[in-house]
Amino acid sequence: MEFSIKSGSPDKQRTACVVVGVYESRKLTLPAELLDKAAAGHISELLRRGDMEGKAGNTLLLHKVPGIEADRVLLVGLGKEREFREKEYRAAIATTVRTLNETGGFDGTLYLTELPVKKRDVAWRVRQAVMTSEETLYRFDRLKSKKDEVRRPLRKLTFCVERRGELAPAEQALVEGQAIAAGMNLMKNLANLPGNICTPTYLAEQARALAKEHGLAAEILGRDEMEKLGMHSLLAVAKGSHQPPQFIVLRYEGGKAGDKPIVLVGKGVTFDTGGISIKPAPEMDEMKFDMSGAASVLAAIKAAALMKLPLNIVAVVPTVENMPGGAATRPGDIVTSMSGQTIEILNTDAEGRLILCDALTYVERFEPDCVVDVATLTGACVIALGHVVSGLLANNDGLARELLDAGQDSWDRAWQMPLLDEYQEQLQSNFADLGNIGGRPAGTITAACFLSRFAKKFEWAHLDIAGTAYKSGKEKGSTGRPVPLLCHFLLARAKARPK
Repeated sequence: MEFSIKSGSPDKQRTACVVVGVYESRKLTLPAELLDKAAAGHISELLRRGDMEGKAGNTLLLHKVPGIEADRVLLVGLGKEREFREKEYRAAIATTVRTLNETGGFDGTLYLTELPVKKRDVAWRVRQAVMTSEETLYRFDRLKSKKDEVRRPLRKLTFCVERRGELAPAEQALVEGQAIAAGMNLMKNLANLPGNICTPTYLAEQARALAKEHGLAAEILGRDEMEKLGMHSLLAVAKGSHQPPQFIVLRYEGGKAGDKPIVLVGKGVTFDTGGISIKPAPEMDEMKFDMSGAASVLAAIKAAALMKLPLNIVAVVPTVENMPGGAATRPGDIVTSMSGQTIEILNTDAEGRLILCDALTYVERFEPDCVVDVATLTGACVIALGHVVSGLLANNDGLARELLDAGQDSWDRAWQMPLLDEYQEQLQSNFADLGNIGGRPAGTITAACFLSRFAKKFEWAHLDIAGTAYKSGKEKGSTGRPVPLLCHFLLARAKARPK
C-alpha cells in the first residue's frame, strides 16, 4: 500500500474516491460541508431524503457528484459526535478501507484524518490511520492453493490534514505508522504459520534474514553453547522434542557507542503441547501462537530499524518446542538454571517461564538500561483481563508507567497488576530453591514473581499477552499485539533521549 499526506479542499481532489464523515443525525463534518457546498447542496439533500443517518459503520457511495473532481464520494457514518473517540476513529478508518477495497477504485483520499479526537493530535490520527489501514487489508493466505483475489485492489491512500503547518508532523507520523505496520505484519506472518513450518530453526533463519535486511548484528546459540552456559532450565523444555532449541540475539545499534541498550525478550515456544502435563485436545492447534512474544520482539526491532531510532536495542529470543516423549522432562524433575537457582518443575506446561528465566540471566551481560519480556504466559491472564488489555508487572514503577503510557498512545493497552513479596511464598518448594508454579490463585502474578527472581540486577517489566496476541474462532489469527505498544515505548524513549 502506498501512503501520502496532503492539504487541500476536498472538492478539488482528482482521485477515484474522496472520503468524508457524517455524524448522527445527518450532521456533516467540515470537509463534508465543503463538498456539499461545491455540489450545490446535493449531499445534504440525499441525507434529508433518508439515504443515510450517520450511524457508526454505515457508508454511502455516491457517483459523479456535481461540482466534485473525484469520481466518487464515500460518506462514512461516525455515530454520535460527543461519543467519537479513539475506538470510533479507528473503526471509521477500518470501515473506509474495507469499503474502498471493494469499490474497484485504486486510490482514495481520506478527510477522516482531519476529524477531532479528544486529546489526540494530527500525528496520532495519521499514525493510527496507517496502522489500521494495513491491519484491515492484512490477509494470511500463503498456504492456500487458491487465494481470494480482489479484482481491483486498493493501492494508494492519501490522508489529508487541515493546515499546511500540520504537514511535517503528519509526514513523520506516516513514516512511523508504516514502520509499526510492517512490524505487525511480520509478527502476524510468523505467528500464523503452523508449528510444522515455524520451528525454532525456522525462527532462527528468519532472524538471520532480518539482520541481513536491516544491518543488525545476529548471534544464534545452539544446544551445545546453551549447555556450556548452564541454561538447563531452558534445555529441560526442549528435551522431549526432535526440534533443536535455538537462542537468538539480534542487536540494533542506532544509539551512541556506550549507551546502555533496551533489551526485549520474547517467549518463543513454537508449539506447546504442555509436555508430559499435556493439554486438552480442543483448541490445542492455537498453541502455535505460543511464540507470539518472540515474533513481537523481532517485529519491534525491525520497526525500530525502519524508523532509524537513535537507540541501542537488543532482541533476545529463547525458542523451543514443548513436546512429550521418552526424553521429556517429568513433573517433579529438578534443574539448575543459568543463574544457579534450582527449580522443581511441578508442571511441564508452565514452560514459558523456564526458558525466559535463563534468557533474563543471559541479558545481564548487556548491562541493560531496562528489560521488557513479552510472553503468552498464563491462561490466568485471559481469565483476569480477557482479550482487551495485556497484563503488565514490573519491578520498577517508572518503567511500568512508560509502558502503560505507550499502551495508551498506541491504543494497544496494558493493565498493571501487583508484584508483591507476599505472592512469592506460593513458589516455595520442599526440594529446590523454587517451584515453577504457585497453584491456581493469582496465576499471572506468581508467574511474574518467578521471573522476578531472575531480574534483580536491572529494571524489568513483564507483558503477559496470552489474551491479546491472537484471536480464536472465526477470526482466528495473530493480532500483531503488542507490537504497537513496544514501538511507541521505543519512540518515547527515543524522543526523550538527550540531544
